[in-house]
Amino acid sequence: MSKAPLLSTTALTKHFPMRSGWSRSGQLHAVDGINLDIYPGESVGLVGESGCGKSTLIRLLARLLEPTSGTITFTGSDIATIPVSQFAQSPHRAELQMVFQDPTDSLNPRFTAFDTIVEPIRRLGSGHPQNLSQRAAELAQQVGLPAELLSRFPHQLSGGQKARVGIARAIALKPKLLILDEPTSALDVSVQAVILHLLADLRQQLKMSYLFVSHDLNVVRLLCDRILVMYLGKLVETGPTEAVFNHPAHPYTQALISAIPSFEARPHRIPLTGEPRSPINPSPHICRLYGRCPKGEAQCQQVMPTLQPLQSDHQVACHYPSVTLAETAGSSSP
Repeated sequence: MSKAPLLSTTALTKHFPMRSGWSRSGQLHAVDGINLDIYPGESVGLVGESGCGKSTLIRLLARLLEPTSGTITFTGSDIATIPVSQFAQSPHRAELQMVFQDPTDSLNPRFTAFDTIVEPIRRLGSGHPQNLSQRAAELAQQVGLPAELLSRFPHQLSGGQKARVGIARAIALKPKLLILDEPTSALDVSVQAVILHLLADLRQQLKMSYLFVSHDLNVVRLLCDRILVMYLGKLVETGPTEAVFNHPAHPYTQALISAIPSFEARPHRIPLTGEPRSPINPSPHICRLYGRCPKGEAQCQQVMPTLQPLQSDHQVACHYPSVTLAETAGSSSP
């Protein structure tokens, strides 16, 4: 892309100290040297199994956690240098918002829907009190929340209505980047589809960028232009959505895609056997997938693979990039 990135990270790292009794026993490498770019108007999906570091990464980007090292450049400024305790006073706070995973837990039970939606405006915006009612009504209409529900508390709202309140709160200040932490995982399937359509529409209307975190790869395929695949604190594959889905190059990506439920005929499931490697003091020389990977050559336990381009916009961190799922299935058939 010719545009400058809206957000980019360089060697972003977060290690948590581990303790055994009164002494430190090591470092848990939750995020380990991540380089990524998100461009204006782009929707980027972040996928990977539980424990891979997705939640830690997005909390670093949202400035809810201090990084151990690395940079986070947002609209040209390194926001990693701003302490978390002071980021609320930064003008970047209004431009970088987040929709949390559980709409119930993320809402203040003592706030009405109106109070929740206008709280960012009161704290960070320049709107005057007499304009708050009008702005809340506009936001409620944008997210499909009936205006008569603005006076209700969270326990008086359905799951879908609470999700709409959380989204309205996040877009109240017209952010440039919206981080979505599995925003539909706690909702019924029928409600999920409606909320996902809403998010797609809002992105077009407000010209926002999305970082969309999800376990549901089908959702990511529908909503995202590009995909980041994460495993044990590292990015192992990145690329345009269709390229990654149709030609997955990393064995871990292939395993994830082969596990997507489908009524259509698809190649066999690719299992990852064995136990995941420990994220505590991992060796800098061994591939994180070694021991579970169907390849597992000698070089994989001697040199850590780094992201290398397969094409200009498709990268993979693997010494032996795998063939496509279709080719894998074809070579294994009698």
